[in-house]
Amino acid sequence: MKLIIREARIIDSKSPFHNQIMDVKINGSIIEKIGANLPKETGFEEIQLENLHLSEGWFDSSVSFGEPGFEDRETIANGLNVASKSGFTGIALQPNSYPIIDNQSQINFVKNKATGFATELFPIGAFTKESEGKDMAELFDMKNAGAVAFGDYNKNIDNANLLKIGLQYVQDFNGLLLAFCQDATIKGNGVANEGVVSTRLGLKGIPNLAEELQLSRNLFLLEYTGGKMHIPTISTVKSVELIKNAKAKGLNVTCSVAVHNLVLTDEKLDGFDTRYKVSPPLRTEEDRKALLAGILDNTIDMITSDHNPIDIEHKKMEFDGAKNGTIGLETAFGALTTVLPLEKVIEKLTAGKSTFTIENAAIKEGSIANITLFNPKETWTFNKENILSKSKNSAFIGIEMKGKVYGIYNQGKLVLA
Repeated sequence: MKLIIREARIIDSKSPFHNQIMDVKINGSIIEKIGANLPKETGFEEIQLENLHLSEGWFDSSVSFGEPGFEDRETIANGLNVASKSGFTGIALQPNSYPIIDNQSQINFVKNKATGFATELFPIGAFTKESEGKDMAELFDMKNAGAVAFGDYNKNIDNANLLKIGLQYVQDFNGLLLAFCQDATIKGNGVANEGVVSTRLGLKGIPNLAEELQLSRNLFLLEYTGGKMHIPTISTVKSVELIKNAKAKGLNVTCSVAVHNLVLTDEKLDGFDTRYKVSPPLRTEEDRKALLAGILDNTIDMITSDHNPIDIEHKKMEFDGAKNGTIGLETAFGALTTVLPLEKVIEKLTAGKSTFTIENAAIKEGSIANITLFNPKETWTFNKENILSKSKNSAFIGIEMKGKVYGIYNQGKLVLA
């Protein structure tokens, strides 16, 4: 495709055109020219949108779809279209399908399914066979097939020795292990954050300690073994402190936080609405503020939507029995700009690429055209009709958003919402 994007403000601290309003000329997959008032050219399409801003394409480090096995929740094809229209040029796909993505053939399957889309799919292979936490999966084979990391989605690795061996093993090929932190014995039958709200509602609580105890253990293991570890979706004050201290020690650790934990608190549970049942749970306002502070001081490396479609049969039921998870791709940007400065939002929606060893493409001449288009000013309310996913389990229905995504340009393709 040949395209000229007119009068766009470029938000990219790595670009020589940062914070300048420019025309951007793209020829196929390459940014050919950036400048003011570029001349019209035969064969080039042009777009000009209100208050158009451009940034490096966004990357989401934790996305679940369902296919294979749970296509009723989401397919790879529709999921990637949702991601494109939500501003993401790349997503890391969690292995929680059926069968679990725990071998080379499953990695090849999802990669083949993602061929030809504007949004690129980067598979995460399961760390253990069938994500059961017993035996290590075929990590090196999956790495060779294209897996960018290894982890069992939203499952704690109870066996400390298995995690230790895994951290040692993946160093041979510069692999990345994901270690979700939640002690199952302390969590017990908990379904919500342990605190005033859970007590008032009579819901079994999940104390912050369930996360912090495992995080402490995992960081000790990392200190012992070396290598690199990513902690997905932290949620408490103490977790931010633990990560900060580990980084001060020089440990190669990164972490993420989910959009809903930055924007919402457990006060949302008052109506027993299962759309707000997530893992880790929505915490208190004190935790939320600590997470925002961790973003601002760069203790927290990246923000994820933690997009997890759940079918209505497993969501529209009593709170205790409902599955954890919310969709989040469609609302990630609009929700984040209500609580964080624009440039910090963009930084944290692109920073995950370096952790997952995915190429960063700055907006400059000669660079690969991997771009997100958006308007950061428009305010609107997210409603059910705005949901693009097959599943409708959004925790953000009825919430005011700030900023609208126009679409993406990547892989030589323009996708507009």
